[in-house]
Amino acid sequence: MRRNRVLVTGGAGFLGSHLCYKLLEMGNDVICVDNLFTGSKDNIRELMVNPYFEFIRHDVTQPLYVECDQIYNLACPASPLWYQRDPIYTFKTSIYGAMNALGLAKRTGARILQASTSEIYGDPHMHPQVESYWGNVNTIGNRSCYDEGKRAAETLFFDYHRKHGVDIKVMRIFNTYGPRMDVGDGRVVSNFIVQALKEDDITIYGDGSQTRSFCYVDDLINGMVSLMNSRDGFAGPVNIGNPGEFTIKELAEMVIKLTNSNSKIIYKELPSDDPLQRKPDISLAKKELDWEPKIKLEEGLLKTIEYFKTIV
Repeated sequence: MRRNRVLVTGGAGFLGSHLCYKLLEMGNDVICVDNLFTGSKDNIRELMVNPYFEFIRHDVTQPLYVECDQIYNLACPASPLWYQRDPIYTFKTSIYGAMNALGLAKRTGARILQASTSEIYGDPHMHPQVESYWGNVNTIGNRSCYDEGKRAAETLFFDYHRKHGVDIKVMRIFNTYGPRMDVGDGRVVSNFIVQALKEDDITIYGDGSQTRSFCYVDDLINGMVSLMNSRDGFAGPVNIGNPGEFTIKELAEMVIKLTNSNSKIIYKELPSDDPLQRKPDISLAKKELDWEPKIKLEEGLLKTIEYFKTIV
């Protein structure tokens, strides 16, 4: 029996590597594509000996010619620190990467999933955010290279679907955390854990009252795979995230408690366009995918802290 051939762009990144492990466990033949701009071979090192795993170092802004049955398009810097480092390249990765992946799906007849983001909602006026909400976004801010790139990629996916009949799935990922996050990626969970383990001050930007919803990586990957294998004709977009809502200050206090750290909390100015609220409405995911997250924040943080203890 032939194994399903699955291509994962951005497969050496945080989410991509977890997805590659999951797909191999499910019995797929996995092609991992990454230019290692933010990804790392360390994330997929244990997979290199698997005969059903293949790594290709490639930039998705250039066309790729392989044969596949499914495509997960995850390639794009995802942390503000990285995507603002080269905003033009970030935008090109979203747009050209989507076009090249969609062109490949069109040629091979593969089903393709776009890893979009909750950032497309901007600083939302609707709370929690539902998929029908168009968002409140700044098209010319420091974060726009990522936000608008992802919004444009969604447009391309639905245009390829309408014009060429490409079989698409679009998921909007909310804050996700877990092992294999990069130490220096600048995201709040990794920042707080690293600072706490080093007994450094924990830095909160703003007054700490802004809220986020944090989804453990295993839950997120299960939702992603469920969406890819969902019924024909259901394209999304669909929110995948944990609707449990916490203030940034609550997160900092929880990390200090779980690490038994002596770190103190300090406050700095809130960056521009940083959303004050972020929480997914996952009613559609429950209905269409029979999916909802299972891992509570404290449990997921403990798993993540144990990982960071090995590398900090």
